[in-house]
Amino acid sequence: MEVNIFSILPFIILLLAIAIAPFIDYLKWENNYHIVSVSLGAVIVIYYLFLGKGGDVLHTLEEYIMFISLLASLFIISGGVFIDIKGLSTPFRNVILLAIGAVIANIFGTTGASMLLIRPYINTNKIRISAYHIIFFIFIVSNVGGALTPIGDPPLFLGYLKGIPFFWIINKVIVKWAITVSLLLIIFYILDRYNFKKQPDYLEIREIKQREKIKVSGIVNIFLLFVVIGSVFITEPVFLREAIMLITAFVSYKITKKEIHIRNRFSFHPIKEVAWLFIGIFMTMMPALDLLSKNSTSLGLSTPGHYYWTTGILSSFLDNAPTYLTFLTASMGLYGLDINNIQDVLTFIVSHEKFVVAISISSVFFGAMTYIGNGPNFMVKSIAEHNDVKTSSFFGYMIKYSIPILIPIYILIWLLFI
Repeated sequence: MEVNIFSILPFIILLLAIAIAPFIDYLKWENNYHIVSVSLGAVIVIYYLFLGKGGDVLHTLEEYIMFISLLASLFIISGGVFIDIKGLSTPFRNVILLAIGAVIANIFGTTGASMLLIRPYINTNKIRISAYHIIFFIFIVSNVGGALTPIGDPPLFLGYLKGIPFFWIINKVIVKWAITVSLLLIIFYILDRYNFKKQPDYLEIREIKQREKIKVSGIVNIFLLFVVIGSVFITEPVFLREAIMLITAFVSYKITKKEIHIRNRFSFHPIKEVAWLFIGIFMTMMPALDLLSKNSTSLGLSTPGHYYWTTGILSSFLDNAPTYLTFLTASMGLYGLDINNIQDVLTFIVSHEKFVVAISISSVFFGAMTYIGNGPNFMVKSIAEHNDVKTSSFFGYMIKYSIPILIPIYILIWLLFI
């Protein structure tokens, strides 16, 4: 039996609940979001079991376990690293920190880089922290920064597993990455400079900035982060990778001094929130991905530009990894090539590289369009709120920031390269 179009309603309802419910009654939502998420996910699970698609449910559950194991392990281990920056960060120093985050996102992944840097970033801006600080961190470190390597973001890792050489993507997107990151840093600097000069203690901050020093505690956890990143490349047996990640996280939590956790204001609340909400998102988005996969070839997509925008828009709301695979499969199908044949993949990236580049950068870049576009986004938001930082609402994030700032940049990249 085919999936009915109305089966995407639970996904839409969950997205609207995440966006609107906190405004209606924040405390009630905080106490019941897990019930809403699991209940809507259960509706789709039951529906899929009725259709005889139990295998799809198990596959999605497997993907969720992989997803949450990586996020949880990186969250816990990075919580054991305390980066103490003496003094208060100026706009220029913020730009440097974000630029470093964009680079290391390709080493630790966007999740690892986000979890490692978000707390010191908040601490160093604590006197004048604003919503835009968090949003640009999400833009640059949690998303766009990770476009250079398969480690950077899950879609690129799937491409690597399908046969795209490890260093192929960096050679093809380095200029696009540099332009996008640079434009975001310039816009951020202008906003941050304006905010900085408005502060009543501007002169005091200007004096303090010369005395800034950086001290890192819990360095052993940085090595444990490399263990988790290295385990990403383990594919068999099933869940061995996740077991290594979670055991490493457990060891990290046990050996980390309580003082570090206290200074980081570490708690499990952010990862619990992400875990509960994303189990619902993973389950309720199954029909949307199913319908997309079965109808992708009939959508009239025929140029790299078509794939750039379609992949990007859907990656803003759906898991960008399966969206990437769906459209890479469809684009190869235009030329009678099979994504499961490594030789076909190698042929495709040589003869039709613009398709691969368009799908790759859009699946990574557009993850910054919403809080749910990429796993680290919501976790960064949750950590910020846990540290008493006011953040933008779901729609406020899009209307005030992602649409007016990101879309013009993405249009520029489209016009110049796609």
